[in-house]
Amino acid sequence: MRSLVPACLVVLVTMTTPAAAGEDEEILVAMLHDFLANSAASAAHETFWADDLVYTSSSGERFGKADILQGFGTDDDATADEPAAVVYSGEDVDVRVYDDMAIVTFKLVGSPSDGSEVLYYYNTGTFVKRNGEWRAVAWQATKIPATTTD
Repeated sequence: MRSLVPACLVVLVTMTTPAAAGEDEEILVAMLHDFLANSAASAAHETFWADDLVYTSSSGERFGKADILQGFGTDDDATADEPAAVVYSGEDVDVRVYDDMAIVTFKLVGSPSDGSEVLYYYNTGTFVKRNGEWRAVAWQATKIPATTTD
């Protein structure tokens, strides 16, 4: 009987882990797309980034969540009626869940509202699940150079 209990636990864990990971993958993909669609609002940044975020930008600058939020000032309503200067979306999203940590990679597409050249970046985010909620704790953005065709 004692040897049967560990075997049953292994079977139960094996049965539930992929489903839980699949749910977390769906949650993280939805979070990413929602964040990108609403990235012009500080509220999106408040719920997406962890307080202890380390963000490394494509220009090589490193900063945290407080710095990002400070960039919005105090009044989101002042810019709510204006179109976003750049509309962001994500392509080729890959999510890898490791218990309460996940890595999310994707190609960020920045489409300027003025019709100028579309910008592309590779992004890698490290997420941690704390108190049942996923938050990005580390972020790396790398600008994809424009390619020339002959």
